Amino acid sequence: MKQLSLPLSEIQPWYDVLVIGSGYGGSIAASRLSRAGLTVGLLEKGKEFQPGQYPDDIAQACEEMQVHAPDKPAVSNGLYEFHIGPDISVFKGCGLGGTSLVNANVSIEPEERVFQDARWPKAIREEGLSQGYALARAMLEPNPYPEGAEGYPELAKARAMKTSAGSMGFPFKYPDINVTFSDRVNQSGVPQAACKNCGDCVTGCNHGAKNTLLMNYLPDAFNHGAQIFCGVEVSHIARSGDGWTVYYDIHGVGRPAFHAPPLFTRARAVVVSAGTLGSTGILLRSRAAGLTLSDELGKRFTGNGDVLGFSYNCKDPVHGIGLGKHVEQDGFAPVGPCITSLIDMRHQAVLTDGMTFEEGSIPAPIAAVVNTAMLGMAGLGAPHKAEEVVSLVEGPYRGATDRMQTYLVMTHDDGNGHLTLEDNQLKISWPGVGEQPIFQKVDKALRDATTPLQGEFIRDVVWNKFFHYDLVTVHPLGGCCMGESAATGVTTDTGAVYNGAAGATTWPGLYVLDGSIVPMPLGTNPLFTISALAERAAPRIAATYGKKIDYADRTPDTPPGVGYPVAVQFTETMKGYISPADTGDFQAAYAKGQADASLCMFTLTIRTGDISQLAADPAHPGTMAGTLTAPALSDQPMTISHGVFNLFEADPDPAHLKMKYHMRLHTHDGRTYFFYGYKEIDDDHGLKLWSDTTVLYSTIYDGADDQAPILARGILKIAPGDFALQMTTMEAVHAPNITAKARALETFSKFFTRELVNTFFKKWL
Repeated sequence: MKQLSLPLSEIQPWYDVLVIGSGYGGSIAASRLSRAGLTVGLLEKGKEFQPGQYPDDIAQACEEMQVHAPDKPAVSNGLYEFHIGPDISVFKGCGLGGTSLVNANVSIEPEERVFQDARWPKAIREEGLSQGYALARAMLEPNPYPEGAEGYPELAKARAMKTSAGSMGFPFKYPDINVTFSDRVNQSGVPQAACKNCGDCVTGCNHGAKNTLLMNYLPDAFNHGAQIFCGVEVSHIARSGDGWTVYYDIHGVGRPAFHAPPLFTRARAVVVSAGTLGSTGILLRSRAAGLTLSDELGKRFTGNGDVLGFSYNCKDPVHGIGLGKHVEQDGFAPVGPCITSLIDMRHQAVLTDGMTFEEGSIPAPIAAVVNTAMLGMAGLGAPHKAEEVVSLVEGPYRGATDRMQTYLVMTHDDGNGHLTLEDNQLKISWPGVGEQPIFQKVDKALRDATTPLQGEFIRDVVWNKFFHYDLVTVHPLGGCCMGESAATGVTTDTGAVYNGAAGATTWPGLYVLDGSIVPMPLGTNPLFTISALAERAAPRIAATYGKKIDYADRTPDTPPGVGYPVAVQFTETMKGYISPADTGDFQAAYAKGQADASLCMFTLTIRTGDISQLAADPAHPGTMAGTLTAPALSDQPMTISHGVFNLFEADPDPAHLKMKYHMRLHTHDGRTYFFYGYKEIDDDHGLKLWSDTTVLYSTIYDGADDQAPILARGILKIAPGDFALQMTTMEAVHAPNITAKARALETFSKFFTRELVNTFFKKWL
C-alpha cells in the first residue's frame, strides 16, 4: 500500500470541510463527507506508518515515545502518546489512523442500559445507534478469532480465560475484533495479509492484518478526493466571516527555533476529531482566544473504568508475549491477536457493577522490559519460583513470564474527571478516582480470575496505596460531552458545538466527532460506539449543506495512495524590507521600506524533489510551505500555498544561476497575493558567495499569479544566526533507514557544492 498523506505544500487555503484528527470520528467524517461530494482536508498531528514500519524492538519503540508530563510537554509526535496526570494517566496512539494503530481492535456494543441513562440526549435514547453500528461494521469488518480454522488453533491465553470464566461463573466469549484472517484485497482496494498470531497489535501491526483506519475509512476518503496531511498540529480555531480559520503548526521542521507564527487554513465547516484530549484541548484554546462555548467544556472526563492486571507465573504456559521477529520461527507458540477472548461480567443487577474482562498480550518490542519488571514485582512466596529464574536467564518466552496472563478490565467509574489548560497545556485532574468502590470490586474479580490459574496476582503497577491508587486508561472519553443544551453539554447528539453557556444555539459548521462527546463510561471497548456515533452524524452534517452520502460500494480502479521518493528538506527564515509605494528598483524599494519600517519576513520549509533525480532536472524543483509576515499587506501573518522552489535553475545568461521562490500568500480575510523572489548566483570569482546565496530579490503581486499588478518590491536576507539554525533543520525525508538518510544528505550536499564551485570558481579551475 502506498502512502495516503500529501506534502504539506499541497494544503489548500479553503475547503468545504476541514477534519482535525484521523481517529474513528475523523476518518469516518472524512470518508463520508468526501463521498457526499464535499471538498475535504484532513489534518493529522502524527506521522503515517505503513505495515512493516512499526517498531519491532525496544530501541525503535523508545524513539516513538511521546510523554506529556505536568511540567514538561512533549515536543515530538511519536506513535505512543502518554499524558501523565496526578490522579489518572492516558495512553493513546498518535499517527494517521489515531489510536486504531495501537489498540486491541475489539468491536463490541455496550449493554442497552447504558443508552437509557439521562446523560445521553433524548434523540440517542430514543433512536439508538443500530444504523450507525451497521455502517461501521460494514467498513471495519469485525469478526471473532476463528478457533479451529486452519492456522488458528486454540490459544493458550484463551484456554486460561475459559478456566477463569468457569471458576468465576460468567460467560466466556470470543468478541468481534477488527482483524483479517485470510489474505485479500479489501473493499477499499487495500491488500491485507492474514493475521500471523504474533500478538503485537498494540505496538502496530507490521503484517497488514489489523483493520486499522489506515486499511478502510482513510483510503476510502482518499479515493473520494479527501486530501490528507500528517505532521500538522492544530492549536485552535476561530470564526471567520461565514467560515472558520484553523491555526496549526508543523512538527519536526524547526519552526519554533525561528519563533515563526502559526500557519492557518480556512473552511466552511470544521469537524474536530483529535480524540478526547486533543479535541478538548483545541476547544479550550479556542475559548481562550475568544470563541464562546459551554461551561461544560472539559467536564465529565472518564477513563471508562479501565484497569490493568496480571496473573503471573501461572501453573501452565499462557504464551501471552508478542513474537515480533520470532513470528516465523519454530519453537514459538502462537499468541493470537492482542485481545482474543473475554469474560462477560456485564448485565449485573446494578449497571455500574458490570465489567468487561479481557485477556491481552504484551507486544514484543517491550517484552524484555516487562519481563524484568515482573521479576521485580513478584512476591517471594509465589508458586513455581524456579520458573522466574528461567525467564531471567532465557528471556520472556520461557518460564514465569511465558506463564503470565494479562488482563484489561473495563467498568463504570463516576465520570467526574476534569480537563483544563495550564500554561496552554492540557491538565487532567480527578482527585481520588482510584479510591472509588468499583475498583475494589475489579480488584476482587482479578484475584478470582487468577486463583484457578494458580498464579500470582499483580495489580496495575501504579494502583497501590503508595501511588494514591492512581490509574492508567487507554480509553479516555468525555470533555466535550453531548447534552440537550449548552447548560448540560458542549455538543448536540450529532456533535454540533453549542454557542455560549446556555440555550440550544449551535455554531454553524462546527462539530466534534470522537470519544470526547461520549457523556459517560461505556463499560466496554468504546471504538465501535464512537464509530457508530460518527456514522450517525455524518449524513446529518452532509444534509446541512444540501448533500447526500453515496454509500455504494465501488472498488477503486487503482490501488489507493501516492508514493513519495526520498527528498531533503530544511527550514529557512529571511528578513528584510519591502515598499508598496515604490515598485521600481529593488535596492531603492528596500531603502524606502527600511525608512518606513515596512518589514517583510518569511519562514519556509523547503523540500527537494526526488533526491536521486536532483541533478537530472534542469529546474531542480522543490516545494515550500510556511508563513510570510508583511504588515503593509496584512495585519496578521499570511500562510502560503502552491509553493515552488527552484534550486540553481539555469538563467538565459550562462554566467548566472538562480534560486527561485514562487508562492501564493493568503490573508485571514480571504485575499490572495503572489510572491516571486530569486537569488542570483553570479560568476564573480567567489567574491560574493555569501551575499549571492543569502539575498532574495522579491516582488509581490496583487493577485494569484505574476500577471497581476505589482504591489510591492524589496529585498530579504538571511542573517548568519538564522543560517546556523537552518543547518540544524536539514534532514532526509521518506528514507527507509539511517543509511538511506545519510546517502540522501550526501547527494544533496555534493550537488549543492558542485553547483557553487562550477559557478563561482570555474575560471580558477
